[in-house]
Amino acid sequence: MCNFFSKIAKNLRWAEGNPYFCESNILKLKLTFLGTGTSQGVPVVACQCPVCQSENPKDKRLRASVMIETDGQCFVIDAGPDFRQQMLTHKVKHLNGIILTHEHVDHIFGLDDIRAFNWVQKQPTDIYAEERVQVAIRRIFDYVFAAWKYPGIPQMHLHPIENKPFQIGNLDVLPIRGFHYKLPVFGFRFGKMAYVTDINRLEPEELDKLRDLDVLVLNALRKEDHISHYSLPQALEVIAEVKPGKAYLTHLSHQMGFYNEVQKELPENVFLSYDGLEIEV
Repeated sequence: MCNFFSKIAKNLRWAEGNPYFCESNILKLKLTFLGTGTSQGVPVVACQCPVCQSENPKDKRLRASVMIETDGQCFVIDAGPDFRQQMLTHKVKHLNGIILTHEHVDHIFGLDDIRAFNWVQKQPTDIYAEERVQVAIRRIFDYVFAAWKYPGIPQMHLHPIENKPFQIGNLDVLPIRGFHYKLPVFGFRFGKMAYVTDINRLEPEELDKLRDLDVLVLNALRKEDHISHYSLPQALEVIAEVKPGKAYLTHLSHQMGFYNEVQKELPENVFLSYDGLEIEV
């Protein structure tokens, strides 16, 4: 029985006696930020604010999504309206699956574009989502699941997620339950890295899952409070509590400010993410 994590983080109630986090199962991971913006992206349509008019590429943000590559496999977390552009930008030729945090438009409306991967890979795309999110997918993309299917429509193989560890390919995944105001949302931990977006509340037992990380990716919408997202001060409080080696802030709005200015205000181990940023763990 592997007790690797219980030795170094005794307060992780979820780790005690759990073979999921055996040291030998922690693979080298590469995380690419496909998009780091909030639901409207940056620049916002028709907005004339200084951030939206910035010429700095790091102030241009597609809708939030990341790509994880490990052991020859490639997974994406969330497929929003910018999914096609993100796949083209990063020249993604093969996709092993998509993991969904929740069912909001900016996280699932790109799913129709999996058709290209269906054609190239000659098989449905594996989609991992909790039951409520699957209900929304079946409603929004009803043509995918219709008895009579038009040729060329997307092909999805839906897999259920619960709040317990699961595996996709060689990648071990630990869900982290947070709340987007009142909506339950999943973040995910992969070994020593975790990705948590679109939340403003974590219960203590879920917060514990974020301890002993090399890298934490956490949402921070803006400096002011928001009803359903962590603000910058709130995100920094979480980071100070769980103490990751490094933290990257994502799901950023134009109200956060200029990349170059905000970065100077952050602790030395906290960074604003930007589209195209790559991290290896």
